[in-house]
Parts: sequence; structure tokens; C-alpha cells
Amino acid sequence: MTTSAASLDATDRRLLLALDADPRATVQRLAQDLGLARGTVQARLERLGRDGALHAHSLRVPLAHLGLPLRAVVTADVDQDEFDRMIVEMAQIPEVVECLGMSGESDLMIQIAARDADHIYDITQRILRCRGIRRTATSIVLRELLGFRVEHLLTPAGPPS
Repeated sequence: MTTSAASLDATDRRLLLALDADPRATVQRLAQDLGLARGTVQARLERLGRDGALHAHSLRVPLAHLGLPLRAVVTADVDQDEFDRMIVEMAQIPEVVECLGMSGESDLMIQIAARDADHIYDITQRILRCRGIRRTATSIVLRELLGFRVEHLLTPAGPPS
């Protein structure tokens, strides 16, 4: 089950903001900083992790630090009859860091991480060999102008209406 934004109360939001600022903060430190009981912090962290509101710390590791400084976005058209098997095969490609089902012109948006342009070519060839992939288009990411962010949505004002 995934926690919906409506199910995050003010304490959950404060806890998530504190972790966003310092992902290595201990339960004791969070409890002190937020004026909460240690047991409350521990229980909420466990619930937030179980419900999917709190992702793994590995999401904060820059791809360049893993020897994969180049990113690309691959869009793909898919044979819907092969969709489930295609996803299983796609998950076996380690350089695929994200795959989103899309509405519109393409069925998938796949983010990949690579060493260089030749590596991007190799990865896209492996994607094309996945069962059900009909066609792809690849765009190399030149610069991240605004990275994935949620801090502003956790503030008391919350997301815009």
C-alpha cells in the first residue's frame, strides 16, 4: 500500500523534512529536534517505510559517483500483449534506473545511466531486444536544470491547490 499525500499529517511532514535535510539523522536526534518521543519517531518511520512514503537512501546517490556520468531518456512504443514479460526483461538491464508508463505519443519513458555515448548505444540495443519493444527514441540529458524534488510539497503550505 502506498501512503497518499492526504494521509501524511503535520508530524509525518516534519519528520520527512528533517530526514530530507539530514538522511543520516538517528531516531534519537530526530526525536530531540522535533520534540517527539523516541518511540513515536521509530513507529512513524517504520510506518512511512512500510507504506511507501519513505524511499531508500540510495535514491540520493549521484549516478556520476557510480561511474555513470551520462544520462539519457529513452521513449518506447510497446506491444501491450507482451507488456508484463517486457517489464521483467527491462528490469534485468542494470543501467535502467527508471521506467514509467506514459500516456500520449509513447508508452514508456525509460531513464538510463551510462559511461559514454557507446554505452548508451549498447543499452538501447538491449532495450530493443526486450520482448514487446517495437520502437525507441533516445535523447541524451545535457544538464539537470531542476532535479526531482519534494521538499516544497512537505512544507505547511503544502502543494498548490
